[in-house]
Amino acid sequence: MTTIKYKRILLKISGEVLMGAQHYGIDLATVGRMADEIKAVREAGAQVALVIGGGNIFRGLAGAAKGMDRVSADHMGIMATVMNALAMQGVLQSKGIEARMMSAIAMPTVCETYSARQGVYHLEQGRVVICAAGTGLPFFTTDTGAALRAAELRCEALFKGTSVDGIYSADPKKDTKAKRYDRISFDDILKNDLHIMDPAAITLARDNDIPVVVFSIREVGNVAKVLSGHGLFTVVEKE
Repeated sequence: MTTIKYKRILLKISGEVLMGAQHYGIDLATVGRMADEIKAVREAGAQVALVIGGGNIFRGLAGAAKGMDRVSADHMGIMATVMNALAMQGVLQSKGIEARMMSAIAMPTVCETYSARQGVYHLEQGRVVICAAGTGLPFFTTDTGAALRAAELRCEALFKGTSVDGIYSADPKKDTKAKRYDRISFDDILKNDLHIMDPAAITLARDNDIPVVVFSIREVGNVAKVLSGHGLFTVVEKE
């Protein structure tokens, strides 16, 4: 049996991942691959909570930059995360993986309203918990929502799936001399203004002693591989 370091994780993926090769929206084949990744993690013995961004459908900051009211734009982004969560829940269940979507904004005809106690219960029952609608508030990113849910659900780590294989000193796509880190402290992330997550999310994870594991979600099978300590990834933790 594969040895895993963390028994309960919060997996954060961007909405853009769900686009696959498309330029917009939800590619169900890609959602299916993500569901397979989650299934592999469950079979390895870990409990999984999930937060998905909404940038494949609408990004609040982009809307605000074009003249929309920021609160309205952020609420639209929040609704986009709900659509992504519904898609993921449906595909997980079609693969025989029991999942519960919980929204920070009450919508009882659609899903359960989020509560930490009920979320922990579902995790302990072996269900995947999909946390939708971010924090339910404008001006907060889904990264901050992910760090908050990781703390509330007593997760042992926050897994941040990105397009690169860890954290670099600069954008490796633009700077060939960028240094890659295997480990880095929360304080160094903030001091060097490395944009892997927003500062509020990094601070929340640091203050609750939740390591952040940054890895490429684009590589098939990588979530379970990283969970077992293999492959390339960066761990952000206290000094």
